[in-house]
Amino acid sequence: MLGNEEWPAHREVMSSAIEIFDRRVVRWHRDRAARRVGGIAEVLRDIARRLLDRLDDTTQRFTQALDVGGRGVVAPLLRARGIDVVSCDLSASMAALNGGPAVAADEEFLPFAPDSFDLVVVSLSLHWVNDLPGALIQLRLALRPGGLLLASLPALGTLAELRQALTEAEIALTGGASPRVSPFPDLRDCAALLQRAGFALPVADVEDLQVLYAEPLRLLHELRASGETNALCQRDRRVPPRALFPAALAALPETDGRVPATLRLAVLTGWAP
Repeated sequence: MLGNEEWPAHREVMSSAIEIFDRRVVRWHRDRAARRVGGIAEVLRDIARRLLDRLDDTTQRFTQALDVGGRGVVAPLLRARGIDVVSCDLSASMAALNGGPAVAADEEFLPFAPDSFDLVVVSLSLHWVNDLPGALIQLRLALRPGGLLLASLPALGTLAELRQALTEAEIALTGGASPRVSPFPDLRDCAALLQRAGFALPVADVEDLQVLYAEPLRLLHELRASGETNALCQRDRRVPPRALFPAALAALPETDGRVPATLRLAVLTGWAP
């Protein structure tokens, strides 16, 4: 991975960041998921399409884009729009799925020179970053003046059903509960983060999606296949009780015989001044 020496100011920012996520575990999860992510590609592609639809709201034409953490679905969608794409991912295996120029790079220490791109697209990747303001600053610096950032990340309320079911099941089994679903930002904080990072015209809105599962266990399989499993520094390292996940899945609410999983997506747009 390149880039640590090009961003000394951000190294200072990172030194004071709270370590919420174990980035080595995040990388390992994405390495592992690279072999299986094709099975969840349609859901990831639908989310990416919804994000890229925002490009239709501007008359500006983009020529050079950076795809951050696109899991092999974002880059092809951008190329279909006639945009040249460079992809990066914390996992080299995941970066290789993008079908074009790609580099293994940490979102917290990006290796790209200032003014390299006129568009940056980050679909469902920034929620594993410890220093989100610092990462947004680096993305803004990678943009040319007048360039656009498009990003989506899970917001507060995502997987609320699973979070509640796991907590209640673990308390019933052990008398306590450890964090098993990541914390997500509140939508109200997202526009402020963009402004803090120096973006002009920052906007944060929300899209609520609900995926229904006939078999609740498939929800856990799809989270694993997309690299979205527990990487919290404060996670319980012990093997969970055997009855935990069956009990939690059995307690999930049903809609017409199916189990819903709520995805509350914060969609962020901001322009490089």
